[in-house]
Amino acid sequence: MNDYIEVRLDISPCDETSTDLLAALLCNKDYESFVPDNDGLTAYVKKEFFDETVFKEVIADFPFEATIEVRWSTVEGRDWNAEWEKNYFKPIVIDNQCVIHSSFHTDIPSLPYDIVIDPKMAFGTGHHQTTSLIIRRLIEMPLENKSVIDMGTGTGILAILAAMRGANPVNAVEIDEFAHVNAVENVRLNGHAEINVILGDAGALDNLETADLFIANINRNIITADMRHYASKLAEGGDMLLSGFYEEDVETIFAEASNHGLKHTGTYVLDRWTCLQLKKLS
Repeated sequence: MNDYIEVRLDISPCDETSTDLLAALLCNKDYESFVPDNDGLTAYVKKEFFDETVFKEVIADFPFEATIEVRWSTVEGRDWNAEWEKNYFKPIVIDNQCVIHSSFHTDIPSLPYDIVIDPKMAFGTGHHQTTSLIIRRLIEMPLENKSVIDMGTGTGILAILAAMRGANPVNAVEIDEFAHVNAVENVRLNGHAEINVILGDAGALDNLETADLFIANINRNIITADMRHYASKLAEGGDMLLSGFYEEDVETIFAEASNHGLKHTGTYVLDRWTCLQLKKLS
């Protein structure tokens, strides 16, 4: 089996978008697997591809103001699927309604919504609080025949759940090429080829019809900067779910949302991470 280098990158400040973007940058440098957490990212690359000068390039290309501390060590070859299953990507059960797991997991509970995510995916497996918060809302909301836009879809997990709950059409937009490929793969794994996975930024919304539900699990800065685009693609009377930020960011985000005809209808918090629900006034 191949030996790997385990690289630990501590990010301050750290949020889900920061770890996703850092993983995307490392994907272009032959890194294969990623384990995000609340403090940063652990990444793995085959020993023969490891180059410590890469970190200077990655940090230089990182688009947010942040401090990134890097350290690494050699990990002897092993069964990496077994390693993920044992230590990192364990099946997640949310409210006894939804289970999220990898294709290699075998002991899976039978629940109404069963989502498969490949363990090599770099952009969210459902472990993060913001993803769990939105999943809970999607389980509770009536979605049958509702149109959905999932902005910054990552692995596609939220778009997939929306489709499982009867939403149609579902458009999922992702700016990163690697994440876009991952989302397409996950859509296929879950048998929902009807989901339209689009590579692009907020400008890609111009080609879409308005939706009954608009989802964005990104971060405060991007959400506030692109709010006008989001609001323009939400149908009158439609709902918006926003996450990727802390409780203390809600006032800033809602102030921008209110400028675009959006009314606050709910706030949901888990470990300071927050999901904000809004409705477009008719």
